[in-house]
This record gives sequence, structure tokens and C-alpha cells, in this order.
Amino acid sequence: MTAPFAPFEWMIAWRYLRARRAEGGVSVMTWISLIGITLAVFALIATLAVRSGFRAEFVDTILGANAHVTIYQTGVVNEAGQIDRTIGDFEAMAARLRAVAGVTRAAPLIKGQVMANLRNRNAGVEVFGLRAENLAELPRIADPETGQGDIARFDQGIAIGAGVARELGAVVGDRIKLISPNGVKTAFGTSPRVNAYEVVYIFSAGRYDIDRTRVYLPFAEAQNFFARDGVADEIEVMVEAPEAVAAMTGALMRAAGERALVWTWQDASGGFLRALEVEDNVMFIILSILVLIAAMNIVSGLIMLVKNKGRDIGILRTMGLTEGSVLRIFFICGAFTGLLGTFFGVVLGSLFAIYIDPVFGFVNMMMGGGTWDPAIRGIYQLPARLEPGDVLSAVFLSLGLSFVVTIFPARRAARMNPVEALRYE
Repeated sequence: MTAPFAPFEWMIAWRYLRARRAEGGVSVMTWISLIGITLAVFALIATLAVRSGFRAEFVDTILGANAHVTIYQTGVVNEAGQIDRTIGDFEAMAARLRAVAGVTRAAPLIKGQVMANLRNRNAGVEVFGLRAENLAELPRIADPETGQGDIARFDQGIAIGAGVARELGAVVGDRIKLISPNGVKTAFGTSPRVNAYEVVYIFSAGRYDIDRTRVYLPFAEAQNFFARDGVADEIEVMVEAPEAVAAMTGALMRAAGERALVWTWQDASGGFLRALEVEDNVMFIILSILVLIAAMNIVSGLIMLVKNKGRDIGILRTMGLTEGSVLRIFFICGAFTGLLGTFFGVVLGSLFAIYIDPVFGFVNMMMGGGTWDPAIRGIYQLPARLEPGDVLSAVFLSLGLSFVVTIFPARRAARMNPVEALRYE
């Protein structure tokens, strides 16, 4: 009784694999299955890498340029009979929020929408009134590698997004006008409020929608411009673990007070992230089917190999080879194809993820440019992130399917009657 996968079984399988087609060896179908598995695994790893990179880039731009949690207040009717949602005790509220475990920063914010003007160009922008020390703590905004100008001079001017700068044709040192329709009330109606500010810093947050619409103004100046004297519109909160921010909402609400409303970054972007997760699952299933189709080609190639080697099987069986040995010989032949195709697919997929920038640059050049529109996709380039878990998932899926489909033609070879195999030889 020989041990399973004995050396002679590997030797026979290897001779069958490297035999020429004229000698009844590997058929064209085996090469097709090898190429098919390689391309299927490559497509699976490349898709998973782009999926991981896109989600990581999307989340990073959200967390790097926005608050993890925003604290609002429900409206109350003021003396003029209008709904007032501003926060009067914002300093005390921010101090209470900073005392919550896991909170790294709590800063008051003024927010408003205005028209920006430079020479004969206009752009609708959203103004964020923030203190200089709080602005410097936003990693995607205060990035010296992507920013232009001096963020240390923020108190002396204004910081605008790169998209706003392109729209207005502005550079550092220009003075842009901010025009608010909710200005000073006069006997002749409401006069728009217009102030001019020097552009001291231009940032690029990595998200088109942020860079195209966002402007930062010093907090005190924003209070004056929007007539928010002594109040804030909301409190921006940063936490140590943004992914686990949902567990902190209760503590944040208690610290903020009875009228507080909590809005997390997951609430703002949760729908998109859930849609992305569903799309990821669907894409994985579709590409898994492609891997299965490629693996099924192994069956065709192995059946042809069994048919060509019928005489050899009969001779080996009459010499005393067991059904199990024959099964393992042809299992090795099929599994080797799946193993080799998986290896080449992993190599190609990993290289694609690592060198995606030059690859995408070449594709963009061949397509004449404009392949990636940041206005639609939100980010400026196609990201890819090679995760070990994604690679292992692709490897286990490919090898698992390859091994399973190989069993059926291998069993057919093992159950072949040696007398029938040699009758017409």
C-alpha cells in the first residue's frame, strides 16, 4: 500500500504534462484554461484592489477635510419671531465635548453660502468660519505638499480650494470678494454684504466637490460677516477612532445638552458607503463566476488527456496501480494548471495594483485624455490598494474551484476498466 501522492505519481503526472500533443499530452484546451484562470484571477485582484483603494481614498478625504461629528441645536423662536438654531454657549459646549473620552478636538464653526467674485468671474462657494489652530489640524487641508501659500497667515486673509481658485482664476495674493445676499437692512431693502479678502492659502483636499466649493474664513471674521456676533452655527468634533464613532453618539449628546443634534460622518456618507459595499459584493460574485468558467476549461482539457491516455491507464492498472493512484495522477495534472494560472494571475494583479498610475496614464493617453472625470467620480485619480486579505480571497477561490472541478475527470480516469481500455489497442 503506497502513501498518497507518492513520488512516482508526481513523476507520471509531470510526464503527461510535458508530453507533446502528438504523444497524447497537454491539449490546447489546457493552455486555454491556464490563460483563462490567469486572466480571471488578475481581474479579480485588480478589481478588489481598486475597490479597496477607492473606499480608502473616499473615507480618507472625508475624515481629512471634514468633522467626524457635527453638533447642531434644535431651533428656538427668538424675540423677532424667527427660528434661531445658533449656539450661544459654544465655548462651554466645546469644552464639555473635549472632555468626552475619545474626542481629540471640538471647535466652533460658522457656515454660510455666498458668491465669490474676482474681476469678471463668479463662483458659488460655501464658507467655513474656523479658527487658525483648528484649520491647521485638518490633515487634508493643512498639507504643505498639496497646498500653496502660507497657512500661518490664515488670520490675515482667506483660504480657498484649488477648484475655487481655478474657477475664479485666483492665485495667492489676489483679493477676492465675498458677496452675501443676507446683508444690512436699510430703508430701501436689504443691501448685500460685500467684503474683500486676500487669498493667503490654496488647498487641495483630494475631493473635487470640496475643492470646488469650499472656502475657509477666520472664525471672528466669519462671525462679523454673517452677523453671528457671540454665537456659532455648529461644533465640529474630531475623535480618535472615526470608524467607531457611532458608539460615541450617546456620550456626545449628553455632553452637548438637551437641544443637541448629532450628525456623524457615517450618517452623511453612510448611503454611499453601503451602496459601495453592495457593489463590492456583486462584483466579487460576478468575477467569481468568471474564475469558475475559467476553471471549467480544466475539465475539458483533462477529459481529452484521459481519452488520449486510455491505453496508458489500462497498462498501469494491469501492473497493479490502484484507482486512487490513477485519480491522484490526473488530479495533479489538473490542479497544476489551476496552481500555475493562480500564480500568474496573482503576479499580474499585484503588479497592476502597484503600478496603477503609469498603467492608467498609458490608458488615458491611448484614449486621448479625459478618461477620468473628477467632477463625476469625486476624486482626481483611480486609486488602488493591495490588501493581503483580498489577495488571499482570490487565491483560495481560484485554487478551491480548480481543485474541485479537477476531481470529476480524475475519477473518470480512475474508474476506467483496464480490459476495455486495452481491448482495441
